[in-house]
Amino acid sequence: MGGRRRRGALGLATLLTAGAVALTGFGTAGAAAAAPVTTAVTAPTGSQAETVVAPDKALKLGAKGKNVVWLQKRLRELGYRPGKADGKYGGTTLAAVWAFQKVNGIKPTSTVAGRTWNALENPKAPKVLVKNGKPTRAEVNLKTQIMVLYVKGEPALITHVSSGSGVPYCETTTWQGKSQRFCGSARTPTGDYKTTWRRSGWHKSYLGQLYNPIFFNGGIAFHGALSVPLYPASHGCVRLPMNVAGELPGLLGKGVPVHVKGAFRR
Repeated sequence: MGGRRRRGALGLATLLTAGAVALTGFGTAGAAAAAPVTTAVTAPTGSQAETVVAPDKALKLGAKGKNVVWLQKRLRELGYRPGKADGKYGGTTLAAVWAFQKVNGIKPTSTVAGRTWNALENPKAPKVLVKNGKPTRAEVNLKTQIMVLYVKGEPALITHVSSGSGVPYCETTTWQGKSQRFCGSARTPTGDYKTTWRRSGWHKSYLGQLYNPIFFNGGIAFHGALSVPLYPASHGCVRLPMNVAGELPGLLGKGVPVHVKGAFRR
């Protein structure tokens, strides 16, 4: 990777820092963390703009060390949720890397190399789906499989998601004490909604277990899942990495607008 150009000025007008849930992978299902405090930090402008210089070494999943710490701190600074800055590149950090890569037009991969390091020096802001939306709102981009939570008009949380697969299903399960068969289209409908009811911890639905679900369209919710792949895979809900699902209830209240736009192309 030698010879990669290093560039200085920050690409975002506002950097965001937030406490993150200390979960080390998608499969950690501990109790939900206390609500973190999100603070907007305005970057200097003009000649006084902060200079950001990324490491110059490729990182692969499983890597450890100071370069991973730098990656984790930088992602959190920009509004992503890589977990705690423990210097271990695991599943939680990977989901944040995917989100960052997708926002910056980079094909998501587990390897952090030249294009990703360059983008971390000069990052792009996520695409705004609703230009005149409420200052506090959630936007789900089905095309890129990204969710952005805006607070006071600024992106406070950006995360990789997995929405409805679009594959019709029929499943038989025990529900309310008897065997029942459920069929559906496995779609996450586009539209404008608002958050309604929620549950803390694991919630059993007729189609499986949902972690910290926040419902916004009938039975469709944001929720944590042990599997959040790079393609739509749910029955219709918006799956989140477990650490994000642990933090989201403290940031996303009831009655908050949720806008679902776009379409995923396989």
